[in-house]
Amino acid sequence: MATMMYRDALRAALHEEMSRDPRVFVVGEEVGRYGGAYAVTRGLFDEFGAERLVDAPISEASTVGLGVGAAITGLRPVVELMYVDFVGLAMDQIANQMAKVRYMTGGQVTVPMVLRTQGGTGRSAGAQHSQSLESWLAHVPGLRVVMPATPADAKGLLKTAIRSDDPVVFIEHKALYAMKGEVPDGEHLVPFGQAATVRPGKDLTIITYSRMVHYALEAAQKLAGEGIDAEVIDLRTLNPLDMDAMLASVRRTRRALVLNEAHRTAGFCSELAARITEELFDVLQAPVSRVAAKDVPVPATLLEKLSIPGPDDICAEARALVQRRRK
Repeated sequence: MATMMYRDALRAALHEEMSRDPRVFVVGEEVGRYGGAYAVTRGLFDEFGAERLVDAPISEASTVGLGVGAAITGLRPVVELMYVDFVGLAMDQIANQMAKVRYMTGGQVTVPMVLRTQGGTGRSAGAQHSQSLESWLAHVPGLRVVMPATPADAKGLLKTAIRSDDPVVFIEHKALYAMKGEVPDGEHLVPFGQAATVRPGKDLTIITYSRMVHYALEAAQKLAGEGIDAEVIDLRTLNPLDMDAMLASVRRTRRALVLNEAHRTAGFCSELAARITEELFDVLQAPVSRVAAKDVPVPATLLEKLSIPGPDDICAEARALVQRRRK
């Protein structure tokens, strides 16, 4: 194991895959000499040059379109959009081209590209640069949606994404870049569609992804001091979704709390709650609880933290869930 920051784990994945496969290249705003807005590509330009670290203009639609075209011709582009908030500017390319070409050609043409982008709060970047829009993207058939919570998963899932023949939207949480963690040495690949049980428990299951995994673990530790044993599931990928792991856990605990940083209305946790209820209605001891951000534009400064769920909010909902009994 090597201890490295989340951003360094991503850089290691890019370096290894670019070294292994000459078809892999990176394109996006400031990814070249500058090294990326979040320092993920820092140093790669010196080794791979301007043909494989391509600085793009501020035109998200054209950058994603370039990636789609390059992937169709046999390259393996890694396209970076500086904020997930900007996917709206490229949604035709993402939803109608990137996601649909394989289907529209009957599988004759693949689009092996990765769209790396950054979501979430934590930098007081305001309402246009702090959103969690993964449910927009998970709604589109044909897209893989990946949201790693740890440095090890950041590296392993990015390497898997680059090697995938499916188009992948890879969403990194901007508040995690400096987080340190152990990353396995050597070839490290994490398969899609396999959730991780990051904390076992018996009283309820907390299901989440990305930065909220760490908030869930902090809440679970507090709850343990009160005699409530919470299991925490990190989904890691939203498409494909590991329904088996999620349902197996809830069958044992008989209570589920679903958690996301996105707004409560139509957030991905609503999809999780619906699926759990459909499959396990007769098993559940209480309705599935949702913990999510308030339905307001993300504020800046001190109000930002108040708009999203924190460990105390998770604890409060978990306590209420454990006390509820099905009538």
